[in-house]
Amino acid sequence: MKKILALVLAACLALAVCSALAEDVTLKIAHIGPQTGGAAVYGLATYRGAKIAAEEITAADNGITIELLNEDDTHDAEKAVNAYNNVMEQGAQMIVGTATTAPCIAVGAKAFEERVFMLTPSASSTDVTADKDNVYQVCFTDPNQGSASAAVIKEKKLGTKIAVIYNNADAYSTGIYQTFVAKAAELGLEIVSTTTFTDDTTDFSVQVADAQSKGADLVFLPIYYTPASQILIAANSIGYKPLFFGVDGMDGILTLEGFDTALAEGVMLLTPFVADAKDDLTVKFVTKYKELYNEVPNQFAADGYDCVYALVEAAKLAEAKTGEPAEELCDRLIAAMQQITVAGLTGTMTWSANGEVEKIPTAMVIRDGAYVGLDN
Repeated sequence: MKKILALVLAACLALAVCSALAEDVTLKIAHIGPQTGGAAVYGLATYRGAKIAAEEITAADNGITIELLNEDDTHDAEKAVNAYNNVMEQGAQMIVGTATTAPCIAVGAKAFEERVFMLTPSASSTDVTADKDNVYQVCFTDPNQGSASAAVIKEKKLGTKIAVIYNNADAYSTGIYQTFVAKAAELGLEIVSTTTFTDDTTDFSVQVADAQSKGADLVFLPIYYTPASQILIAANSIGYKPLFFGVDGMDGILTLEGFDTALAEGVMLLTPFVADAKDDLTVKFVTKYKELYNEVPNQFAADGYDCVYALVEAAKLAEAKTGEPAEELCDRLIAAMQQITVAGLTGTMTWSANGEVEKIPTAMVIRDGAYVGLDN
């Protein structure tokens, strides 16, 4: 019934798209993500990007003021639910978040019951949106990342014998792995080594040795940046120098404390955002981010930025009002998200009824301690 209502609202909104709200409005947007702990790189980046967007929109004097609430979930599902409760007590009308998959699944379930709209910048598992019409994604889904990675490897002829190392205890990693393997088989890519690890693994010598012994000239890493850094260290210790190809979870490796970034030279990964792009929007954002935080923004910062702009566009179309309860606004935002097109830092985006974003991924490579486009 809820999905039928959303479709009816979408049809109505399509007949009367408004470019701005009829009166001045203050929107309370909450950001939830890890800002301490092992996944802090993600949540700090999404919050900083969201904050820049909120301040830009408020300063534009177009009748919209953004009040950005912020909570640290430490990449923990229980703490994420507590963070959700905190922002709802403060009157949040919609949520940017959460930034990582397990917390997003937990928060999304409660938000579904309470009818609160969520737009996650970086929780990419299909489990995030499954059976929840109120949760949408700005990031690529895990299946898209797996199949797109295989396609790039094939198209660019990056490797002839491929090893895969993935986290079999993590939904994000296993989801990408499964679609990568399926697409690799379709494209005729040869996978010679498949090894796994869990969240508790700290020694990757066995996985790296297996890839080396099987003659893999490319190692695919559908994992986060912390274990990726440990794999690079293990490979270096035995003089193993394949091409490493990762996905968006690897973004952040260059800012990992204590990691020798020289070990990441030549690492490739898929991303929707390249900081060295020359378009006006990217240049403006990167310049502002560097001024504020003294570092180059990663794709997660860009995702957070795009989330806020997308939510504001949806709020315009949904004719959101100051102080309007989230549960009264939710279904109108769902309908609006299926009507808007947002040209953001991470691409030109539209959304389907299942919350999945449509945009084109970009491959990049680490050169001289910086991300650059693969074709540059």
